[in-house]
Formats: sequence, C-alpha cells, structure tokens
Amino acid sequence: MRNIAIIPARGGSKRIPRKNIKDFLGKPIIAYSIEAAIQSNLFEEIMVSTDDEEIAEVAERFGAKVPFMRSTETANDFASTNDVLKEVIATYEKQNIAFENMCCIYATAPLILSNKIVETYQRLISSEFSMVYPVVPFSYPIWRCLDMDENGTLKRHWSEFENSRSQDLPVEYHDTGTFYWYKIEEWKSGSKNIGGIVVAETAVQDIDNESDWLLAEMKYRLMHGNK
Repeated sequence: MRNIAIIPARGGSKRIPRKNIKDFLGKPIIAYSIEAAIQSNLFEEIMVSTDDEEIAEVAERFGAKVPFMRSTETANDFASTNDVLKEVIATYEKQNIAFENMCCIYATAPLILSNKIVETYQRLISSEFSMVYPVVPFSYPIWRCLDMDENGTLKRHWSEFENSRSQDLPVEYHDTGTFYWYKIEEWKSGSKNIGGIVVAETAVQDIDNESDWLLAEMKYRLMHGNK
C-alpha cells in the first residue's frame, strides 16, 4: 500500500516562539516526529507542510521532504489541520501522485514511538475504520466533574454519579493530539467511522506552554532511560 506521512509545521507560533524547531533535549522537536515516521518503515513519502524556510531546512536535514511550500491560505491562524491535509493531497494529485493512506503526525509530539504508528496502521488496514488514532484514558473520572459559577460556587455537573464508586463509572478517553491515520478515499468522502488504540498517559503530553515543555522532557527521559 502507498502511504504518506504529512507533518504540519507552520512558522507562526504565538505561545512558544519557533515551537516546531525549538530545541528539545538536543534536537529540534520536529526531528522526533520525522524520525518516528522513518523508523516505522511504512511510508513511501514523509513530507513536512510548512510556510517557513528555516523549518523546511531543518525538516530536510532530518530526512523529510518539503516538495512544495504551504499556501498563505493554510498558513494563517484560522486554517485547520484538515485544510492543510486537503491542500497537500490535492497538490500531489495535480502531479499525478496518489496515496492510499495518510498519517498526519504533529511536529511537537516527541513522545511518539514508531511501534505505535505501526500498531495504529495495522488497526486501520485490518478493519472497516476510515480513521484510527491513539487515545488515553482520563486520569480522573469525568463523571465527577464540577461546574463553578462567577461567585465560585461549585456544583456537580452529573449529580446522579455523586455517590458512585470510581470503579463503577465508565472509562472515558481523550485524543492524544499526536498522530492520525486515514484511508484517503474514505476521508475524502467524509466518513466518520473512527477507531482507536489506547496508549499510556506517560507517553502523552500536550505542549502549549513552557511548563508543558518541561513535563514533556521529563516524560521523554522516563521513557528512554534518562537520556
């Protein structure tokens, strides 16, 4: 099967300047996503979609391709990841290059393991799912969440679960925000038949600020023997 890895990496980052190529334990953070894709041995093409020349240079240095630059329409603050993927696939198709499956890998996901990319791919191609991505269980039951009003008054959102034991409540999951596999033709048709694989909380860290960055570095060291 023909697979493409697409790594979106816009130049403009407000909360952490130059976030996509900021040094993470000795390498630009985007390098970890590129290397995980390479190590999976699943892709005919590993490309970075960027509007930034410096990001493009870093991406190519670590083994990705930047066959074309991102348009101004998909480089602004309002463009979605889906907009970027549509542009990438359409641009390849104009060059008569087609793929069966794509994996969108975020540039700031240094905890990704190549074996999880492979496991998720195997779930995709062996199932009726049109999309598969990793999820992680909420660390605390969301059924016990609280609402707070402007006066600071707390109220249980789901009062019916107030006296339930934690072990009796359903396990709920959230997106890891790391990578997503798609069957391209079904994605184009708008199919929402989505599956998941479960990963450990220690292998996931959303990175939106400097505290998140430090937590990600701590988790990386735990995963890789304090390297």
